[in-house]
Amino acid sequence: MADRVLIFDTTMRDGEQTPGVALNAEEKLEIARALERMRVDVIEAGFAASSPGDFEAVQRIAREVRGSAIATLCRAVPEDIDIGWEAVKVAESPRLHVFISSSDIHIMHMLEKDREHVLEMARAMVARAAKYCPDVEFSPQDATRSDPEYIYRMLKEVIDAGATTVNIPDTVGYAIPEEFAAFIRSIQERVPNIHKARISVHCHNDLGLAVANSLAAVKAGARQVEVCVNGIGERGGNAALEEVVMALKTRRDYFGVDTGLDTTQIYRVSRLVSQLTGVPVQPNKAIVGANAFRHQSGIHQHGIVKLRETYEIIDPRDIGLPRGGIIVLNKNSGRHGLRARLRELGYDLAEEELDRVFRAFKELADKKGEIDDRDLEMLVMEERRASVEVYRLDLLQVSCGNQLVPTATVRLLGPEGQVLQTTATGTGPVDASYRAINALVGVPNRLLEYQVKSVTEGIDAQGEVTVRIDVDGHTFVGIGSDTDIVVASAKALMDALNRALTRVPREERAWSNP
Repeated sequence: MADRVLIFDTTMRDGEQTPGVALNAEEKLEIARALERMRVDVIEAGFAASSPGDFEAVQRIAREVRGSAIATLCRAVPEDIDIGWEAVKVAESPRLHVFISSSDIHIMHMLEKDREHVLEMARAMVARAAKYCPDVEFSPQDATRSDPEYIYRMLKEVIDAGATTVNIPDTVGYAIPEEFAAFIRSIQERVPNIHKARISVHCHNDLGLAVANSLAAVKAGARQVEVCVNGIGERGGNAALEEVVMALKTRRDYFGVDTGLDTTQIYRVSRLVSQLTGVPVQPNKAIVGANAFRHQSGIHQHGIVKLRETYEIIDPRDIGLPRGGIIVLNKNSGRHGLRARLRELGYDLAEEELDRVFRAFKELADKKGEIDDRDLEMLVMEERRASVEVYRLDLLQVSCGNQLVPTATVRLLGPEGQVLQTTATGTGPVDASYRAINALVGVPNRLLEYQVKSVTEGIDAQGEVTVRIDVDGHTFVGIGSDTDIVVASAKALMDALNRALTRVPREERAWSNP
């Protein structure tokens, strides 16, 4: 029987550190339930001591999610351990994850302590956590830039103090696969009590090697991998859950391990995380990108028609995609057909939600005729955003041309049924629309990024716009889609502004509205 590798998901903790991402408790719970359905072994629900909001989210997930261990991150200080335990103690399987820096550059310039002091902090705080919880994980932050001899000492001490998992983080994405594998092997050889703990790895993607390093570590003996859905996270992101899991599954002949995950949930969870975080998945992303199972070359198409395995090493059905092409609906399709297709895609909507999506489906079908799965996903995403809107775009009219001053009239529906309308001019229709929206919403912001892509093919395709804005030092991502790219642009800005209005605490706001 193959060895088991545990999958530790940190999408809601490390993944939330992606610039522009701020998940509320409801969104975290929705992701946690999806991870539970996927049978993820450990869900790191957040950093409970970092804020009241994070504490609430971690505690709620610990209370309501069963089947996965629920972990919270804790610095090696007493308050974090105590607060962390309060948050996760109601879990079916709680875990406390204690960390402290181990590299000299961190010890000297961040902690401003010496090695012996840091070693004692690690030992004492793991012991404190172990008094609360039988499942304690310890991470020496920046381990791959640390003195290996110091790491061996630290791991021995924390295992003696009660750590049951020792995690080796490549915190800044510095390691090379062969080097990282050798480090994991040396830990097994040089830490005398390592047999009492599971070795875990947590790899960042600064050099594009997070997945490669994680897999090299598994081959060397690591039996837990820490990952994020879609590879999101700080800077270059984290090792991508879908890539690690499918590599282990596809090359089981080489790795000789199993994960126990229901991989048919991968695509649905990927889309959910993208929708809730506002971080789009790049088209050429491995496993879950839009192009992952598309074949344009005539030679490839010929091979696929003859035998799928000629150019596909993964069956799309293994990640939850239907085999045989994208299913198309049209304006003659009924409500039951729409519901059935959405369920196949992983969306089980309440009646009220389905009603709104069905109305939007009919409107879109009238505009473009045929609706495929990608269109349906965008409609569901629009519905999810609408459920948390402070302001909603009600009307947008633009006039522009090479002999006209671009002008936009915008009407918004605001809190408590307010109707707000204004007209503005700009350098183009999008600029004019944005000026009008900003005048009505009253949240000062700076546009950092604006991207446009087609959701589907053809001249009648929906356009998807992604914007990134800065609001008082906070970054927010917004996504909008429509067959009219100016309307999609307005929706994207509205999405980003609504995220700012719902997620920046009132006491931190430099504006007064709403």
